Amino acid sequence: MIKAILFDKDGTLVDFNATWFAVGDHLALEAAGGDRAEANVLLERAGYDFQVGKFRADSVFAAGTNAQIVDCWFPQASAAERRERVAHFDTVTAVEGAARAIALPGIIDALSALHERGFRLAVATNDSTRGAEQTLATLGVSQLFDACFGYDAVANPKPAPDVIIAFADMVGLKPSEVAMVGDNNHDMETGRAACAGLRVAVLSGTGTRATLEPLADVVLGSIAELPSYLDGS
Repeated sequence: MIKAILFDKDGTLVDFNATWFAVGDHLALEAAGGDRAEANVLLERAGYDFQVGKFRADSVFAAGTNAQIVDCWFPQASAAERRERVAHFDTVTAVEGAARAIALPGIIDALSALHERGFRLAVATNDSTRGAEQTLATLGVSQLFDACFGYDAVANPKPAPDVIIAFADMVGLKPSEVAMVGDNNHDMETGRAACAGLRVAVLSGTGTRATLEPLADVVLGSIAELPSYLDGS
């Protein structure tokens, strides 16, 4: 019996490539000191495939945290430099990611329907908590959610089980009563690690059926299909 749903943000609620390429390109150009060729190298290293024009499934940029992107781009940075860059990336992604956020088709109606049916809803993202909260505000759906968990809200971010355990504790449920919904294997691995009651993969982000199906209980086109699926229709 599923009573609560934990959603990934980018690629699940938000159009990932439409929202995030410009932000990633800005950060890469900044990191490369304005060198276009070097910025492209950094983007490729973080998972952008220039041939197909999108980020690869489960790549650092698609599924990782800002701290992991900093480690990918600045492996020789000192601890102090790393902290400074992560803080800067958190600020840029929170502001720019929220400002550019484009909702996936049908998600607002789906979220409203799930909320009306009494499901407890939350977001679990490897973006910052601030970024997630600002994005929900931009989309006009903050009031539908009980909580937002960024990578900085738990001891261990996805794919660790911490976020599902924290959400279940918060709403007084067992992890087996929580569904984990996302577009990357990090999300499915999080659900499995926490023994979530349902792992729902969606094809609206960077993941593909081939990458997601082995770890998911069900694969849907997007969360627009989720209310009907949970109704059994």
